[in-house]
Order: sequence, then C-alpha cells, then structure tokens
Amino acid sequence: MQILSFISFTLLVAIISYYKSRKNDENTSDGYFLGGRSLTGIVIAGSLLLTNLSTEQIVGLNGAAFKEGILVMAWETLAAIAMVITAFFLLPRYLKGGITTVPQFLERRYDKMTRTIASGLFLTGYAVILLPIVLYSGALAINSMFDFPELMGVSKDSALWITVWAIGIIGAIYAIFGGLKAVAVSDTINAIGLLIGGLMIPVFGLLAVGKGNMLTGIHTLVESNPDKFVSVGGPESSIPFGTIFTGMMLVQLFYWGTNQAIIQRALGAKDLREGQKGLLYAAVLKILGPLIVVLPGIIAFHMFGNSLINPDEAYPLLVKSVLPTVLVGFFAAVLFGAILSSFNSALNSSVTLFGLDIYKEYINKEANEKTTVKAGKLFGTILAIISMCIAPLLIHASDGLFAYLQEVNGIYSIPILTIIVVGYSTKFVPAIAAKIGIISGSILYVISQFIIKPYVIGANDYPHFLHIMAILFVLNVMIMLIIGKLYPREIEYTQKYTEQVDIRPWKYALVTGVVICVVVISSFIYFS
Repeated sequence: MQILSFISFTLLVAIISYYKSRKNDENTSDGYFLGGRSLTGIVIAGSLLLTNLSTEQIVGLNGAAFKEGILVMAWETLAAIAMVITAFFLLPRYLKGGITTVPQFLERRYDKMTRTIASGLFLTGYAVILLPIVLYSGALAINSMFDFPELMGVSKDSALWITVWAIGIIGAIYAIFGGLKAVAVSDTINAIGLLIGGLMIPVFGLLAVGKGNMLTGIHTLVESNPDKFVSVGGPESSIPFGTIFTGMMLVQLFYWGTNQAIIQRALGAKDLREGQKGLLYAAVLKILGPLIVVLPGIIAFHMFGNSLINPDEAYPLLVKSVLPTVLVGFFAAVLFGAILSSFNSALNSSVTLFGLDIYKEYINKEANEKTTVKAGKLFGTILAIISMCIAPLLIHASDGLFAYLQEVNGIYSIPILTIIVVGYSTKFVPAIAAKIGIISGSILYVISQFIIKPYVIGANDYPHFLHIMAILFVLNVMIMLIIGKLYPREIEYTQKYTEQVDIRPWKYALVTGVVICVVVISSFIYFS
C-alpha cells in the first residue's frame, strides 16, 4: 500500500508536468531556460519553496531544533525579509535588463571575464557541493522510510547506490529534457503536497504528545521544554544572536537574490508583477516554514529525550512513530518530490550557466539557440552522472556534513553577492575591482576558515563563520570602492531597459512586504 501510494502520486506529478509544459518551445533560450518567460506568481512561489526545501534541510534543521530549539528558525524566517528585499531591489533590475543568468549582468556591468569567473564559481559549487549532498541525503531518507536494504535484500551501501541513481536519473529527465517550465510545474504540485505532508507531522506529533488533544500537546510541549522556545541564541549556539545582523542576512540575500538555482524562477516571470507576487507569496510561506522544519525537532526531543545519539535521526524517527501507516507512502512521495526539486533545479541552472556563459561565449560563438540548448543538455547529462557517482561516497564523510557545507558555501556566496551589490549601487566602479573583489573574497575566506581557524587560532576561540562573512563583505566592498575612486570607469554604467517584460510593480507589493517584515520581527520579539 505504501509503495502503491508513493508510485501513484509521483506518476501524477510527472503526467501533469508533461501536459502543462508540452507546448513550450525548448529550442530557444527563453523557452528552455526561462519557461518562455511565462511563469505566474503562484508557480514561482511553489517552485521557490520546493527548490529550497529538501531532505538535507528538513532533516538537518529539525535535527538542529532537536538539539537547540526554536532559535534555528532564523534560517527560515529571515529568508522572508531577504525575499522582500529581492522583490524590491534586485528583481526589477534583473527584469529590466532581460537577463537569463545572473552572470549575464556581470558581463554588462563589468566585463566577460568577471561573468566567466562567477559562472565557474556557481558551477563548481553546484557540482561539488549541492548536487551530491541532495542526492545523498535524499537517498538516505527514502531508504530509511521504506527500509529498502531489507526489502531488496541488499546491503545499505548497495541500496544507497541504487536509490541515488534512481533519484538522479528521474531528476535529470525533468531538468534536462523538460526545461524550467517542467521543473517549475512539478515543483508547484509537490509544494502543495509538501505543505500538506509537512504539516501532518507536527499535527500528529502534537496529538501524540497531548494524548489525542492537539491543544494539550502544545501546552505540554511548551511547559515541559521552555528552553527550546527561546529565539535568541547564546555565544555557544550555532546561531549567536549577533549573527542575525551580520552574516545571516548576507547569506539569505545571496541565496534568495543572486543564487542562479533560486532566482531563475523569478527571472522566468511573465512580468514584474508576477515575479514580485511569487517572491512575496513564497516569503509568507517561509514564515510558516518553522512548523515543518523546526517544530517537529522539538516534538521529537520531548518524545525521545536524549536517547538519540545523532540529532539528525530525530525527524525520520518521529515520522515513523506518529504518522499512520496508510499515509507513509504519500509523505514519502512528497519528500521524493522535494529531493527531485532541489536536484533538478540546481541541474537546470547548471545547464543554463554552461550553455549561455561557457559554451556560447568560449566554445562555439557562432552557435544558434538550438545548438546552445543541445550543448547545455549534454553538459547536464554529464554533470548528473558525475554527481550520482560522488553522492554515495559521502557515506564515508565525517559527521556534521550539513553544517560544514553551510560554511563551505561562503567561499563563493559572499564574493558574488559583493560584486552584484556594488555593481547595481555604483556607476563608475571598474571591472578590475570586481575581479579583485571576487577572487580576494574567495581566497581570504578559505585562508580564514580552513587555515587560520583550525591550525592557527583554534575553532573554539575563533569568530563565528557568519561574522567572518560580514567582515569580508565589508572589506571587499571597501576595496572595490577605493579602486573605483582611484581608477573609475571612463563611461558611466547605465542599465538599459530591454522591454522583454513589463516592469510595472505589483500595486500591493509594498503593503505585503511591510507586513511580512513586521511579522518576522514580531516573532523574534515574542520568543525572545
């Protein structure tokens, strides 16, 4: 029954995605990479939610909540403010310029080499970090839920290889052969399932805690674990309170405003109004995110206490303990959709970056749009195979992989954010400043976190990596501004309106954005 419901829901999503995207012209850049610039607010919001939520976040954040409580909600709720900023500051500029990739803007603002460096950093991050970890964590979750090793009569390692390749092949079919429209449609359907399935876990968990009464469960949970409901993190926590005002917001701005795998959904909007709707709808959902990725971890702590050695086991164990057997298959299908979303979204963005920023610019400058798309698809296929080979090997990696990867992402996230912010905020900072900013930002971060921290000062006495990100961001901005003062561009940079989409804003955007920010700030005050 579980397997049947899993297969049925998964096939339903695939059929609807094919039906909705079958008329899309995939032989043009806009058609394949941006869904024909036809995405509506609801589709964008659903795709953003599913691209963001996957097993490494659902399992990882709930594991962190099991250990530290509600303070880890900062990763979710502060994202809403970053999305508001993106909707008002970055998206209008992106759509005005009619760009398909973020590095395209970097070429217009600086030069081709800056664009290539940024694309290379994005592709390296996706290939080495994001794609393999999504496959690995997703395969572990699915194997645990269905107990595939026993079901198939194979070892855990063999089951992991089988599941990784199954997820990878299906995800690659969506991303490579369907384009962004198919990815976005499947994401929207799975987003609905994830909201329903994700909210079922805390509901059934609270019913279990309250012995059949959810209100009693909430009261018991809060009264028995008051230290788990404090949003202000201390110096020894994973998110010290001060980091909220430094590196945390920078990480959120990079992720929601400049990360190609995310912002590509908004770039495919039919107009600015729909793009802003999508970002702000998704921001509202992110405020509710802690119900799915934080509250279950606290419920698991109440139910299992310190009996779990590995906090990341909290969420899977809670699902097994409280979810009725008949719903396990549906929830597994929803989780499978979340896994696919993160994988195929990153893969689709990699195809976009390679096709437009590498192949078209350096390998075959005379290539028409059909040839460029074909080359991108071939690259995506190779990248998918490489990530499927790497992912199972992560079983031998050290503990704390999720937190480690968050830190590693700083190698390229802050430098790229720096040159984009300076690029849009100034008119005379030259290309050489961007090259120095992005390269020095990456090198200084590597020296700081992977040489000075472990071998010179020691991890316990070293500033939090989010503080380091903020320090390096300010330093790189200053370096770029000084270079711009000493060696300014000869011609002032002016962004041209390509008129590819209507850039009139959504009339309710300002009110909605203000309400979102007030709700987020109020939630921190309430739980402080």
